Amino acid sequence: MGIPLHVVLRGIEKAFDSWESKPRKRTVKTLLYCQEEVEAQYAEWLESRVGSADSDEVEAAEAANESSPFSRDSILNHLRRVRDQLNSSAAQRSLNQQSELFEAFTRAEKLLSDIEEELISSAKHDAQKLEVSLTGIDRMLGEALLMWSPNETKQALTDEIKKQLKPYRGQMETSVYEQTFENLLLKRLREQFDVPRLSLFHLVL
Repeated sequence: MGIPLHVVLRGIEKAFDSWESKPRKRTVKTLLYCQEEVEAQYAEWLESRVGSADSDEVEAAEAANESSPFSRDSILNHLRRVRDQLNSSAAQRSLNQQSELFEAFTRAEKLLSDIEEELISSAKHDAQKLEVSLTGIDRMLGEALLMWSPNETKQALTDEIKKQLKPYRGQMETSVYEQTFENLLLKRLREQFDVPRLSLFHLVL
């Protein structure tokens, strides 16, 4: 089985982050620079799926949702943190008269509040169902950022990312390049507008 695309993209993105945090005189010429990080991400992904149990047992446990790697308290803390961050970001958009982004942020904050209330009142928590809900809200926020962010901001970030990817554009498949570009653009927009990632994956980072 090959390395899943989302694992490859996560490894490339983390490799970029590492390279940017330590300025060097030379540019990255090939994707071999990312290979070590991609392999590390793949190893982590395999471990998260298999762990110490047989893969069939893991799949059965996931299907039955018999346990969750996240405690109720850790999930609640995560939800409150991202909700507070979105609240602050929404207030900034209101002050800057960016009504569309304000509405998207406040809608996401309300959905997170509903999820939090449901989690508090439920006897058991379904981590897989929760992750699906958070991923949906995350996607909505991403679409809002792409659609309603100021054009000058998006253009500046687009130019920056294209320049960053240019040295090895020819060595990437079109689908990988396009997905990597969109991931990096969304990452920069999230940083620009202080929008947190909601997935439970980011709970343990």
